[in-house]
Amino acid sequence: MLIESKKPRVVIDTNVFVSGLNFAGKPGEVLELFVKGDIDVIISPFILSEIERILRERFEWSEGNIHRVLNRIKRQTILVHPKLKVTIIKWKDDDNRILECAIEGKAQYLISGDRKHLSPLKEYQGTKILSPAEFLKVLFL
Repeated sequence: MLIESKKPRVVIDTNVFVSGLNFAGKPGEVLELFVKGDIDVIISPFILSEIERILRERFEWSEGNIHRVLNRIKRQTILVHPKLKVTIIKWKDDDNRILECAIEGKAQYLISGDRKHLSPLKEYQGTKILSPAEFLKVLFL
């Protein structure tokens, strides 16, 4: 019998992963919750490849460090392969891939630092879209 988790089901946007891995602040606090197992994190192959690309190209991480971090992320997340195609965001198609992950994984929350495209939606098909600071407030009310 499958036991349903009482932990929040979340998608962490690439920008929150990358910020949390490189800088102090609220994105790092969200990643701490992930590492401690306090939240169930849903991820897709697209998000994994985007994390890898940005760590390599923008932050010049070594292949070894990238490999270690991605393996840790893969071990602790729920991997989904979105079937539904979303085209709600016309200006940045990558953000549609993040929404697809949230829909496929039945996420309660999408945690994103994207103030331009994702945050203005506030919610999409039952998934609340929050900044890292907003999510931390909701979680610790």
